[in-house]
Amino acid sequence: MGFFDKLFGKKEKESLDQGLQKTKESFLSKITKAVAGKSSVDDEVLDSLEEALVTADVGIETTVQIIERIEKRVSRDKYLNTSELNNILQDEIRGVLVDAPESNTYSFQSDLPNKPYVILVVGVNGVGKTTTIGKLAYNFKKAGKSVLLGAADTFRAAAVDQLTIWSDRVGVPIVKQDMGSDPAAVAFDTVQSGVARGTDVIIIDTAGRLHNKAHLMDELGKIRRVIQKVIPNAPHEVLLVLDGSTGQNALEQAKHFTATTEVSALAITKLDGTAKGGVVLAIANQFKIPVKFIGVGEKMEDLLVFDKHEFVDSLFSLQS
Repeated sequence: MGFFDKLFGKKEKESLDQGLQKTKESFLSKITKAVAGKSSVDDEVLDSLEEALVTADVGIETTVQIIERIEKRVSRDKYLNTSELNNILQDEIRGVLVDAPESNTYSFQSDLPNKPYVILVVGVNGVGKTTTIGKLAYNFKKAGKSVLLGAADTFRAAAVDQLTIWSDRVGVPIVKQDMGSDPAAVAFDTVQSGVARGTDVIIIDTAGRLHNKAHLMDELGKIRRVIQKVIPNAPHEVLLVLDGSTGQNALEQAKHFTATTEVSALAITKLDGTAKGGVVLAIANQFKIPVKFIGVGEKMEDLLVFDKHEFVDSLFSLQS
């Protein structure tokens, strides 16, 4: 019985399996082709395996690390069979995934390290940021926690409206102001309101303009400072949302955001619509930031707390 089976139940585990279906169909077919007719792991097998990893958007840097580790094992165990390759590959993939620090790990059901627990959500437009916030709110509420949303993306006409729709849909309150209002003022009002209400979780949306705009990053710094006037150690989490279906572009976005703001966790969305789910490995390994959530479908339940063991197990298991 795996992590999701124990904590979220069979339904959520099935969501993970189904959400990764496109990635693993492509990935496993290439691995099968790589070892076809081979009794041992040779250079040709490793070359084919490298191609399979790159095609899944694991990235050159991470792929090279994984292949080098396997080469060392092949060199050490001279007669390594291809039948053992799957297990070895799973071990090495788990090895490149980063675990969240113990102080920053939680499930939706578990006690949070702070109350209110303030999550600042960042990311460019179009990655599923607002949807991710709505799904987070739903899952926290379902777990019995009170949630407050803050609509601090005041630059995009539809952003406040979209978040309001999600607040109504989930049934949680929202703090908002008119379009063009000061985002930091919205964040300040949200945190003040959350403290007054005794809220468990505060989730604040931020503007998703292009990641190379310096003034956006300045704005994020200002939001952080005003939040800390109310809660000195907040935000407790800066969650960067990335669209997994964009592959290497997601890596570029992560590079810009991590260079300019203190990202503590990642949410990778839209994995159900792509065969390039290996980007999860590339992002986690390159930036050494834990993936905390993955989006594997349209339903509100399809935002899952990430567990690397379940992820890898699912990646190597095809549904009939």
